[in-house]
Amino acid sequence: MPIALNESSPAIAAVNSAPASHLQQGKTLYDAGRFAEAVQILQQAAQEYQQQGDHLRQATTLSNLSLAYQQLGAWTEAQQAITDSLNLLRGQEKNPHLTILAQSLDIQGRLQLATGQTQAALKTWQQTAEIYQQVKNQNGVVRSHINQAQAWRTQGFYRRAVEILEAATEQLKSQPDSLEKAVGLRSLGDALLVAGNREKSQVALKESLDIAQRLQSSTDIGASLLSLGNNALAQQQKQQAITYYEQTVQLSSSPLTKVQAQLNHLSLLIEDRKLAEVATLLPSIQSQLKELPPSRGAIYAQINFAQSLMKVLLAEAGRLARAEYRVLSTQDLAKLLATSVQQSRSLGDQQAEAHALLSLGSLYEQTQQWSEAQKLTQQALSLAQANNALEIAYRSEWQLGRLLWVQKDIKGAIAAYDAATATLKSLRSDLVAVNQNVQFNFRDSVEPIYRQSVDLLLHSQAGKLDEKTLDKARHRIEALQLAELDNFFREACLQGNTVSIDQVVEQDNTTAAILYPIILPEQIQVIVKIPHKPLQHYSTNINQTEVDQVLTKLRNHLVNPAATNAIKTQSQQVYNWLIQPIESELSASKVNTLVFVLDGALRNLPMAALYDGQKYLIEKYAIALSVGLQLQNPKPLLPQKLKALTAGLTQPPDDFPNFSPLPAIKSEVNSIARAGVSITSLLDQQFTRKALEKHVNATSFNVVHLATHGQFSSSAEKTFILAADGAINVTQFDSLLRSRDDTQLQAVELLVLSACQTATGDNRAALGLAGAAVRAGARSTLASLWQIDDESTALFVGDFYRELQKGNVTKAAALRHAQLQLLQHPNYRAPSFWSTYVLIGNWL
Repeated sequence: MPIALNESSPAIAAVNSAPASHLQQGKTLYDAGRFAEAVQILQQAAQEYQQQGDHLRQATTLSNLSLAYQQLGAWTEAQQAITDSLNLLRGQEKNPHLTILAQSLDIQGRLQLATGQTQAALKTWQQTAEIYQQVKNQNGVVRSHINQAQAWRTQGFYRRAVEILEAATEQLKSQPDSLEKAVGLRSLGDALLVAGNREKSQVALKESLDIAQRLQSSTDIGASLLSLGNNALAQQQKQQAITYYEQTVQLSSSPLTKVQAQLNHLSLLIEDRKLAEVATLLPSIQSQLKELPPSRGAIYAQINFAQSLMKVLLAEAGRLARAEYRVLSTQDLAKLLATSVQQSRSLGDQQAEAHALLSLGSLYEQTQQWSEAQKLTQQALSLAQANNALEIAYRSEWQLGRLLWVQKDIKGAIAAYDAATATLKSLRSDLVAVNQNVQFNFRDSVEPIYRQSVDLLLHSQAGKLDEKTLDKARHRIEALQLAELDNFFREACLQGNTVSIDQVVEQDNTTAAILYPIILPEQIQVIVKIPHKPLQHYSTNINQTEVDQVLTKLRNHLVNPAATNAIKTQSQQVYNWLIQPIESELSASKVNTLVFVLDGALRNLPMAALYDGQKYLIEKYAIALSVGLQLQNPKPLLPQKLKALTAGLTQPPDDFPNFSPLPAIKSEVNSIARAGVSITSLLDQQFTRKALEKHVNATSFNVVHLATHGQFSSSAEKTFILAADGAINVTQFDSLLRSRDDTQLQAVELLVLSACQTATGDNRAALGLAGAAVRAGARSTLASLWQIDDESTALFVGDFYRELQKGNVTKAAALRHAQLQLLQHPNYRAPSFWSTYVLIGNWL
């Protein structure tokens, strides 16, 4: 559902002493979102100032002209205008000129970031900050730091970006109240929200609101309330979000801000299927939309409104026939979107026009008017590409792929989906912060592209699929998993040197096979790689809803030691989907290790517990998981003494009452030492975040073993492990391992998380912390999917390290040995004890 966000759009600069002029007219048009008209007026103003020899105002006008061109996606013209502006300003040493120079450099930085010159943008904004510091303009310094944080984040340096934003927060706090401070705090809050720091974002936004209220600025009060609503929504606090949106409508003096708040409120009502309240809210939104003067913001609001109503019409067609729920018809929506197209053309705003054409095409798609929908979609795509609007381009390519597919043009559909995924790849670092007027939900607007593309590929040929198509399908699922990680961390995940899994099984571990199960709407498809054989493929016809139900029931039973019979029945069903069709070939090829690249809800299940009717899978194979088709520098553990940093917490901190004590952790740590591993131990109050970081970076450990409570969630903010001084969040932990990579030549070979659990019913939870460890540099991660008896954990850990210490044993084989030891123990035979452990990453 589209959510209208507060976009911290760059303010157009003005010369304080300038009289009412073309420069002021251009600023007014720009602020109103009428960018093409602003360009015309600013061009005239620049010519006038050139004729008058007024280089200062000419430079200011040219930088503003660049800003207007940027809004239109006219990068060449924007570059020329800002270059001309800076050439006029260079060498001017007076303070007023320095302020204008800083403003122009700020605009140049925005252009550099928008055109992919991230490092150049960072240097420009660092220079801008120095100039603002020189002229003692602290608000300018803060603004430059917020921009720098965006540049760092775009490059994937999450930790650095957050540090800069936190420093900017402290700078703003020391300043007296002003509207500029209120705007700065709001921009900071919005930036922190995009970075995933929701709580700190909320603090900054509330401070912004407080200042706006003290200064009695209704415009800024409304803008801060809107941002607070979006923050509450991001934290799943729906009722709080609605309260903020209603306050925005009540207190803001900006008609556009009021409408944006109402549209966000509407989307929440639609999501919760509260149609009576939807019908009550519609007339107010319609009347306010009609009152908005033409601008990009107004057009995007109209499109947002139409898209929300399209969802209602599609999902609730039966109920909407009742008079009390009567809303606009598809014909009314078509007229509204056609008006948006015309208004965009009148404004000369091709980006807005592309967005409107795409939405109109979507409406025709829903009414099955395929040829008209295709024509509109192709027009939208052409405009989006011409204006470098990648976030509109990828959705146009996706829509075109769907339309060609339904019209049986399979070749054309594959090409369109290929283009959409290629555009998404180029957007990776910006996916969580794309044009905020075209905001999206990852699971609605990204994940389906990859899944539908794979579905299309696997049904594109009659008979047996060729290896090229199978390879393309599995790489596309890997691209989805990388996109999920990016979305989880709110940044593009950094990757080190990687090696193809195929290369590993063909050269280094020829007794391992790789399985790629893919859950599609009506099938489970499985692609298999057996050493020295072409890719193979088989499928089971079953509805995804039924698959999810079976997997959920199995996951719930697995944590119950008394549910062994139910586990066997359900896990045999999953075994039949994934393993049974290829079992004989695995045996004939002498495969002894299975590596799974799991999809969807399968990621929360231990493959070790799959049952063939007589044996569990772990009784026949060593098992490992991989996040994708690449491994970070996969090498077996060197035949050297294992050196482990162990950290354990027997008593959780007082502010985490839901976590129980773990008294057997001391015996778990002792069992590692008894296995012959050289350990450095941090126990209880010694185990703090700073102590862990200090020890990780000080010594070359090849194993880090953390025996403490932890939780994996699909939200990075709710994914953590516990130390004596509180939670270590996944983003902090991720940074900790990365900092070790910077200081130690020897990577962490194995990270063990022995008392963690996944958030129940969360498909992406298992991807969270394990994915973080793999991306952060640990070559392998051994983790528990749910917490079990800590005495059995101590036994398991001792057996695992004793086996690993022997040398010439893969980590997967050592894991299997330890699991079989528990399986054969009279007290721990149930799968809930031994199957919780999974190995992710390098299994060698």
